[in-house]
Amino acid sequence: MAALIGDVEGEAVVLDRVRSSRRLPIEFLRPNPANPRMAFDGDELDALSASIREKGIVQPILVRPVAGASGSYEIIAGERRWRAAQRAGLHEVPVLIHEVSDKEALELALVENVQRSDLNPIEEATGYHQLVDSFGYSPADIAESIGKSRPHVANMLRLLKLPEPVQAYLRTGQLTAGHARALIGADDPAAMAKRIVETGLSVRDAESLGRKPTGGRKAKRTAAKDGDTVALERALSDATGLKVTVDHRSNGTGEVRIGYLDLEQLDEICRRLQSL
Repeated sequence: MAALIGDVEGEAVVLDRVRSSRRLPIEFLRPNPANPRMAFDGDELDALSASIREKGIVQPILVRPVAGASGSYEIIAGERRWRAAQRAGLHEVPVLIHEVSDKEALELALVENVQRSDLNPIEEATGYHQLVDSFGYSPADIAESIGKSRPHVANMLRLLKLPEPVQAYLRTGQLTAGHARALIGADDPAAMAKRIVETGLSVRDAESLGRKPTGGRKAKRTAAKDGDTVALERALSDATGLKVTVDHRSNGTGEVRIGYLDLEQLDEICRRLQSL
C-alpha cells in the first residue's frame, strides 16, 4: 500500500501508475466520508494552492470509481491536493485510478496521512477505530497493515476514551499524544489538561502532575538535581513519551530509569532496545 502512494516504488508499480494515470475534471472527484483527516487548515491550503498554480500537482490523487455513478470517483488519498486545486482554479487534476474495497481505501488513506504526519492524534485514533469497528481489526492487524507498532496503535486508541475537552486540545495541537497518555486514568483529566495547556507543562511534568507527592528522601533527592540533569530527563521524557529518570552520582556512575504505565508500553520499550 505504501508503494501505491509514492513512499516506496518498485518498477512494476511505476509502470502500473503510468498505465493507470490520467487527468479528470475536478468536479468528477468527491471526498471520502470515511477519510480519517477531518481538519484542513486554511493557511496551509492557501500555501499549497499557490504552489499548485506555479508548478501544478506533482503527485496524482489516488481515487476509486464510485459504484453505480458513472464518471464519479471517490478520493482515497489526496483530498488536500484536490481542495487546494479548486482554490487554484484548476479544471482538471491528475489521478491514479485504483479498484479497492472500503477496507483497503481506509487503510490507504491512513497510510498516506500517518506517514506524512498529516493527522492530529484524534484523527489518527479515529481512523484506527474505524478499522476496528467496521472491519473487526485488532490493534495487531492495524499495526501490520500501516507499519506502526502494536503498542502505538493501542495507545492511540486509548485517546478516544478521554473526555471531549481533552480531545479538543489534541485536535488543535495544544496537547500532544504524550501529554494525553499521561492523563489516561487521571481523576479529572479535563482539569489536568487545562492546567497543562495554560502553564505549558512538558510531558514529564504532566506525568508528575498525575502522581501523588512521594515526599521524604526521594523528593529531597529530586530537588537537589542540577539543571543539566533535569533538562536531560525532560528531553528524554518528551522524546519517548515515557517517564525517564536520570540519577547521576558524583563518582561518575549512575542509573537511567524508564517508567511504563502498562504492559504494552513495556513491549514498546523492549522493542526499541532490541533494535539498537
